[in-house]
Amino acid sequence: MDRDLIRKKLSFIETCVRELRELARPDLIDSDIREARFVEHTLQIAVQAALDTAGHIVSARRLGEPRTNRALFDLLQKDGVIDLDLAEALYAMVGFRNVVVHGYQDVDRVVVRDILENHLDDLLSYAGCIRRHLDKG
Repeated sequence: MDRDLIRKKLSFIETCVRELRELARPDLIDSDIREARFVEHTLQIAVQAALDTAGHIVSARRLGEPRTNRALFDLLQKDGVIDLDLAEALYAMVGFRNVVVHGYQDVDRVVVRDILENHLDDLLSYAGCIRRHLDKG
């Protein structure tokens, strides 16, 4: 397992969260396309970094063959790396990421604001869980 790569990705997640907290203006998401795109893209790349780390750990530990991105978090939860509540929060973020990346539908600005205002700590909790897991050996 490439612990340095994982730590780098975790730092990136933390940087994205910091930038969202410092720079995002939730009140402008509906009226300013630049604001909306900044928030959407920053959330997307933070979630992608979480998926990347999950995939790396699942593969290195041979936890199974995930059929979906969501399954990566299932496998980490079943292995005791993250708890069920966090896994469920991450499932929702993966769904958001899929909408942004694949354009399945228009991005719901209510969902964007909800993540921004209520769920950034989920990304930080994930990073903390993975760091503790790495520190255990």
